[in-house]
Amino acid sequence: MTRLRTLRGIVAVAAVTASVLLTGATSAPTQTPEPTPAPVADEPTDPIRAAEYWLDGARIRDAWQTSRGEGVTIAVIDTGIAPVPAAFGDAVVGGTDVSGTGSSDGRTPVGTIDVNHGTWVASLAGARGAADGTGMIGVAPEADLLSISVNFGAAAAVPFTEQIADAMRWAVDNGADIINLSFTTNTLDWDKSWDEAFLYAFEHDVVVVVAAGNRGSGTSIVGAPATIPGVLTVGGVNQHGEASVEASTQGITIGISAPSEGLLGVSADGTLAEWDGTSGAAPIVAGVAALVRSAHPDLDAGNVINRILKTAIPVDGVTRVPDPLYGFGLIDAHAAVTASVPKVDADPAEDLKEWIRVYRRAESVPQPTPTVAPVTVDPLPAADPPTEAGSPLLPSAETLLYGTLPLIVLTVPGILVALGVTAAARRIRTARAQRTPAP
Repeated sequence: MTRLRTLRGIVAVAAVTASVLLTGATSAPTQTPEPTPAPVADEPTDPIRAAEYWLDGARIRDAWQTSRGEGVTIAVIDTGIAPVPAAFGDAVVGGTDVSGTGSSDGRTPVGTIDVNHGTWVASLAGARGAADGTGMIGVAPEADLLSISVNFGAAAAVPFTEQIADAMRWAVDNGADIINLSFTTNTLDWDKSWDEAFLYAFEHDVVVVVAAGNRGSGTSIVGAPATIPGVLTVGGVNQHGEASVEASTQGITIGISAPSEGLLGVSADGTLAEWDGTSGAAPIVAGVAALVRSAHPDLDAGNVINRILKTAIPVDGVTRVPDPLYGFGLIDAHAAVTASVPKVDADPAEDLKEWIRVYRRAESVPQPTPTVAPVTVDPLPAADPPTEAGSPLLPSAETLLYGTLPLIVLTVPGILVALGVTAAARRIRTARAQRTPAP
């Protein structure tokens, strides 16, 4: 199995001073439904809330006037959501472990390096915040969460591809409306078992949000599952809405961009951490998808994705849409929730079922009937009959032909030459003796 690189940023303690994203940006015309009567508990002057610059930059606070994700369930398939009551309260309504190393409820973080990863991701999507409006709050603070723990390590008890396939099916069977996947395999292709698992999610009207990957983690282009047709792939931008050099990557499958630098996350021990990566951009978009599904419960998954894409904020200087860095643009939560967007019949994120038909199950083309008559080959001559075995001491025809006769032919001339040479030598010695004078 291809080694995985999880999209984890560098952890730093405490909050950061954040700048506002996309100051002065405009969005598509909106048609605002009736606002929710009771305002969300939110104290913008709280240092932690102030550090969550995406709440204003991506117009999430504006979207809260209409929707906060109530009635929508987000499945976080990651290292597990730790039981941090101050951050999640009763947000986690179910969970499981598919790695063979976690607890049955999915609330025990698994792995070593990325033990906090799942809790960071979940806090960006649906952290509750304190009753007085302080502390970290997620994009969809009233959405329910499912915690499905997987192990990204090479020594996992269950193969990674099998973990993801099992996790996808469990999430669908347990009521997920949105599935968040904040990892990459760094390969364009994926295991065949994922075909049916992802198709199962799409056929049950689930929005699947996937991180594009990070250059800083060695990902130069998007890899699976971000390459699977039907998913909403999320690229990353910095606090000023510019494509992140380290905390994002590029590819033609990127659909939308969201903040991926200077993010906050609640760790498994309840402390706050700063981190980077499209692992964080994905749950921001998953939270926005929850706001849309809550505000528009009649919309199917394809139309939820379509609203997010069609209401994206255009990026200055970008003429190609979708763009390999930004996709359709920067996420605008308020416009996604309130804008008047015509419905579509087809999922704008392409069709996995058609892809499977063409590339996995394509029938072979029938071979044409030959028009040339086959060539007739004359039969080979019959083999010589076997000879009876004789005595090894008596010569056979083969030994006489290939042994005795050649030996005679070579030996007799040699003997005659030797005799001639000997006779000549004797005559020479005799002649010399006759010419020698007497003493």
